[in-house]
Amino acid sequence: MTGQPLLTISDLSMTFPIRRGMLKRTVGHVRAVDGVDLEIAAGQTVGLVGESGCGKTTLGRCIVRSHRPTTGRLQYRDAGGRTIEVADLTGDPLRDYQREVRLIFQDPFSSLNPRMTLRDLVGEPLRTHKIASGSELEDRVAAMLRKVGLRPDYMRRYPHAFSGGERQRVNIARALILEPRLVIADEAVSALDVSVRAQILNLLRDLQEEFALTYLFISHDLSVVEYLCDTTAVMYLGKIIEQGPTRELFRSPRHPYTEALLGSVPRPDPRLRGQGRRRHLDDDLPDPGNPPAGCRFHTRCPHSQTPLCTSESPALTPLADDRSVACHFADQLELAGIGPVTASPTRSSIAQRAPVPDHHPEEEVPEP
Repeated sequence: MTGQPLLTISDLSMTFPIRRGMLKRTVGHVRAVDGVDLEIAAGQTVGLVGESGCGKTTLGRCIVRSHRPTTGRLQYRDAGGRTIEVADLTGDPLRDYQREVRLIFQDPFSSLNPRMTLRDLVGEPLRTHKIASGSELEDRVAAMLRKVGLRPDYMRRYPHAFSGGERQRVNIARALILEPRLVIADEAVSALDVSVRAQILNLLRDLQEEFALTYLFISHDLSVVEYLCDTTAVMYLGKIIEQGPTRELFRSPRHPYTEALLGSVPRPDPRLRGQGRRRHLDDDLPDPGNPPAGCRFHTRCPHSQTPLCTSESPALTPLADDRSVACHFADQLELAGIGPVTASPTRSSIAQRAPVPDHHPEEEVPEP
């Protein structure tokens, strides 16, 4: 289902000032996103992983233009085949772009206005873009609620009457009501329990097939990324340090940071505990306002060598197997992956455990 690049990110950077004192003087800058190159093909699901504070959410917000990038290029191919420079958009062209690129928020509770009914919440993008109103708006909202597994008669109710999983279905309905082409899912299932999370993941896969969607899926949960994503990009201190097909990256990482992330995946099967090399990151992420010189991972890397790693920043270099890595010793290291992900929910196990209901949410909604 993949095709030509839908979005091409080139040398993208997003800088925020550090202000201190009563006069709020600028004393430094945080490069939350620092020279990122990433390509998202039409129909593909791209996973973006990394520790908290590495810049994943900032990159997602730059793509939807909640933030205007400081430098770099965001080239989007619209439905007519034209290439649009997103970083320069303003006014009506920006609104047209934001109609095609939508965001699913992480928190299903705080992202919904408690004073608005489901009709108003899901229908608000239609009113904002002047697409529908009145009975036509209600019909569209009802149809979209059915698509995400909620009954249309729920549209008169308020968010407090729904469970966390149902609220996230509302968030998904609100994101898809404009029929977008690219959806940014920022930790879309991290606030949900395991059984509900499986239902939402299956729902996202079904909706992708039905609406020909392209996803950028931002997540801490590597088992979720393995289940949902075709390719994965690993981010560290504002930079992409490895990317490639998900299955190959999981089985054979080429960057020590990727190996450490994979080593953090829980192994619930007692037969697998203690098997293989499992390196863990013991210290915290360095200060993004003052990142280490050279390779940014060298302060935590067991393979770091002086002076190369401490003085020279490695470029993201393409490899022969459709992968890229930013490591001086990528060709020399033998790193441990996690093979077929038997220690975490696989594609088949998630699907078998919790199929998506047609119109019956995971909890019965109480009467308001």
